[in-house]
Amino acid sequence: MLKPLFLAASFALAANAHAINIADLSNQETVNGLKGALIQGAEKAVGQLGTADGFLGNAKVKIPLPESLQRVERVMRMVGMGRQADELVTNMNRAAEMAVKEAKPLLVDAVKKMSVQDAKGILTGGDDAATQYFRRTTSDALSKRFLPIVKQMTAKVDLARLYNQYAGQAASFGVIDAKDANIDDYVTRKALDGLFLVIAEQERAIRQDPVGSASKIVQKVFGALK
Repeated sequence: MLKPLFLAASFALAANAHAINIADLSNQETVNGLKGALIQGAEKAVGQLGTADGFLGNAKVKIPLPESLQRVERVMRMVGMGRQADELVTNMNRAAEMAVKEAKPLLVDAVKKMSVQDAKGILTGGDDAATQYFRRTTSDALSKRFLPIVKQMTAKVDLARLYNQYAGQAASFGVIDAKDANIDDYVTRKALDGLFLVIAEQERAIRQDPVGSASKIVQKVFGALK
């Protein structure tokens, strides 16, 4: 009778000896593990979106015309201008796919600048704490990098010029939201939203299944949160 109890106690002690929590990790382990996870998630997000149909073929991030102009779009289709409307929406999404390719170096730079305090705050924060860190530290720089690429793509569509002309007038009368009055600004903003949405999905996946990560240090750090 004593032998089974002894074995059970031994297994319990062994399990406790291997158990780890966030307090057991060194600052360097914490930072390295988080940086590895963030770079991994960012690379996957950019790779997923920065390809043909990365935006256009994904209902979660596909960029439509602004809600305030969708009624105009329906009228266009009724009068035989459906092709032009489709061309504009396609180019808006192609612009986002091209622009998001530029995100990787800026996201990696944000990771490199992360402090120990940032890292621990992210690890013990919510499911999207890392995504919010990216949004806070990279949004302005990403917008500046995305905008010229978006402009170059939308300029290929005559309807984009008309959109800016008429949307600007409509905004001055309060008919549409002022932030949607310029198609390039609108697409840039939606491209950022799509990027951060997919980064958040990657973050949740790593938090939920750290063992699925290729990096042992990522597994160790995020496994400590379980």
